[in-house]
Amino acid sequence: MSFTEAVRMSLVAKYATFSGRARRAEYWWYSVLYLMATIASVGAGWAAGIPLLSALVLPFVVPMLAVSVRRLHDTGRSGRRMFIALIPVAGPILYLAGMTVNSDPGDNRYGPSPKAVARPAG
Repeated sequence: MSFTEAVRMSLVAKYATFSGRARRAEYWWYSVLYLMATIASVGAGWAAGIPLLSALVLPFVVPMLAVSVRRLHDTGRSGRRMFIALIPVAGPILYLAGMTVNSDPGDNRYGPSPKAVARPAG
């Protein structure tokens, strides 16, 4: 999955879709976009002398939460597992480590594997 495919999937096709599964590439490419948007809004706010962070990043928050939940679903975990990131110090490390885990092969309780759906038959 390319950067543009991941962004299109997260921002257009599945903007607020918390069900289903998301591949690692979709999660990490969208995370790169989210980080770039945050840095750009902080820089613009700093240059203008006003806090623009919340106004410019707000449209990117819901898709970030949605792709995170779908990524957890892809590894066979509940979306509630995202709350582990709220534990001071170790939480964010455990959360990010969980996002690097390979997908469950085949179908799981959250749906079919996006790798199997994306792979051409033959």
